[in-house]
Amino acid sequence: MLKTGLLHPGILQALGEAGHGAQVLIADGNYPLRTRSSDAGHRVYLNLAPGLVTVTDVLRVLVDAIPVEAAHVMTPDDGTEPGIFAEFRQLLPGIELERLGRFPFYDAARGPDVALAIATGEERIYANLLLTIGVVKPG
Repeated sequence: MLKTGLLHPGILQALGEAGHGAQVLIADGNYPLRTRSSDAGHRVYLNLAPGLVTVTDVLRVLVDAIPVEAAHVMTPDDGTEPGIFAEFRQLLPGIELERLGRFPFYDAARGPDVALAIATGEERIYANLLLTIGVVKPG
């Protein structure tokens, strides 16, 4: 048994194969993961039931496992900010949320650098997050 906070074997494998500049998509329950994520990346389905597991549940574990250097969020066309963005900021201190409209976000999530795409049961809309993995500095 592992003693770390991250135990999921598929996620551990995907992150172990990823490196600096690779990306991780954490998608809400409405996100079309099969058609709007990279074919080259691993797909993990954690969408057990509506509300289980949430995007912030996954993010909370990932920030302890990987360095994050950038974060992109999907924004509504009307420019309003979804409430979940405040939670993203709390979990990603010092990281600015880079805003993308729906279709530009889809394009980014299908990019060649997406090493891992995680489906969640998140019920809040526009709760999609595309993280860029940073560098682990020596010693």
